Amino acid sequence: MMGMGEPLQNYSALVPALRVMLDDHGYGLSRRRVTVSTSGVVPMMDRLSQDCAVALAVSLHAPNDPLRDNLVPLNKKYPIAELLDACERYLEFAPRDFITFEYCMLDGVNDQPEHARQLIELVRARGDGKSWCKFNLIPFNPFPASGLLRSPSARVTEFATLLSNAGIVTTVRKTRGDDIDAACGQLAGDVKDRTRAAERMARQRTIPLKQVS
Repeated sequence: MMGMGEPLQNYSALVPALRVMLDDHGYGLSRRRVTVSTSGVVPMMDRLSQDCAVALAVSLHAPNDPLRDNLVPLNKKYPIAELLDACERYLEFAPRDFITFEYCMLDGVNDQPEHARQLIELVRARGDGKSWCKFNLIPFNPFPASGLLRSPSARVTEFATLLSNAGIVTTVRKTRGDDIDAACGQLAGDVKDRTRAAERMARQRTIPLKQVS
C-alpha cells in the first residue's frame, strides 16, 4: 500500500482499505501478502501494529541522520534510532519476521561502500544477531530538475554484495518504464512548456542536498 504520499498520514482511509483486502468477503489476502510502505511516521507505525498489522516496508534511503535529514525530511522528527526502535516493536505483531528497508540508490549521494558498512552496523546492533530485516535497493529513476542521477549498475551490484556478504538479505529492483518516463517516481511527460510552469514547480519541489558522508 503506497502511492503519491504517506499512507500512515491518511490513516482513516488506510485501515479500512487494508481490512477490505484482508476480509474473506473482500479480496481474501493474507496479512503476509499485504505491505504498507512508510517513510517512518513512528507513532502511526505503533498504532498500525495494534489495529491491522500487515507486512511493513520502510523508506530508509540513508544510513545516518545527517544524510537522511536531507533525503527524508521526516527524519528530523523521527530520527533513525527512533525509527528502528519502532521497527523492532512492530515485529512483535507483524505477520512476517522481517522489515523491508527500501533504499533508493543515488549516484554519489548514498551509494558508497562506507554507506553500506554503516547500514551493516545499524542492522548488527539490533535483532539479537537474528536476520530481522532485508534491503531492497532501488535504482533512482531520474526526472527533470531533480539534480540527482542513478547509481551506475556496477556500484549498485557492489553495494548489494557488501550487504549480502554481511548476511543481510538484499535484492535489487528491476526498473521498468524509465525509457518513457513512466517508471516509479517519474510520472512525467517530455513536452514543451511555453509558460515555464513546470520549471517553476521543479524549483519549488527540489530539495537542496548538503554535502555529508
